[in-house]
Amino acid sequence: MDIVVKGRKTEVPERFRKHVAEKLNLEKIQKLDGKVISLDVEVSKEPNPRQADRSDRVEITLRSRGPVIRAEAAASDAYAALDLAAEKLDARLRKQHDKRFSRRGARRISAAEVPDHVPGAATLNGTGAGSAQEDLDAVPTKKIGSLEVQGDGPLVVREKTHVAAPMTLNQALYEMELVGHDFYLFVDSETKEPSVVYRRHAYDYGVIHLSTDTMVTQTQAPEAGGTLGG
Repeated sequence: MDIVVKGRKTEVPERFRKHVAEKLNLEKIQKLDGKVISLDVEVSKEPNPRQADRSDRVEITLRSRGPVIRAEAAASDAYAALDLAAEKLDARLRKQHDKRFSRRGARRISAAEVPDHVPGAATLNGTGAGSAQEDLDAVPTKKIGSLEVQGDGPLVVREKTHVAAPMTLNQALYEMELVGHDFYLFVDSETKEPSVVYRRHAYDYGVIHLSTDTMVTQTQAPEAGGTLGG
């Protein structure tokens, strides 16, 4: 398995690629997860001078036969951001490793018990504040039509599509903690409908379920031949 290093709207020097290979020890990673398929490192740079202390962002994505593990961090340079992201990745890998070896004979835990079993479950970042909110406060926002655009633009839309098997609420909470996000979109294994679990205040979690309204669907569906005019 190789480490794939790529830049998003920035060049990645060869010196940094070598540093990534040294920092992310594949042998150590494979000891914690022997089913690793790929390890991607994406480097991006924020051109806004008001975010000089968080101008470089590194996102590490580890894919295996189990859950996807993602870790990201921002700092004043790419090397410092890589160090922070690598620490997060190592912590999440160890958490998954310990979970895997303690699952035999262990009972399933409820959402209310997640904080007792997942250390730091309510921590959003190293300072205890939400990184997204910090960025929002630092960059001016303006209205363009119905959208809010931060800074001078241009407006960038990122779209991602993921293939995932249906899972329980407990598994969705666990995987949300692995990727380090404040929300997680999943397909509920009981209802087969899309749902979102998200972190609220302190140790609270919320769940949003979507269900299809057959009455609305039938009302909006065009009648046969309706598109040919009349």
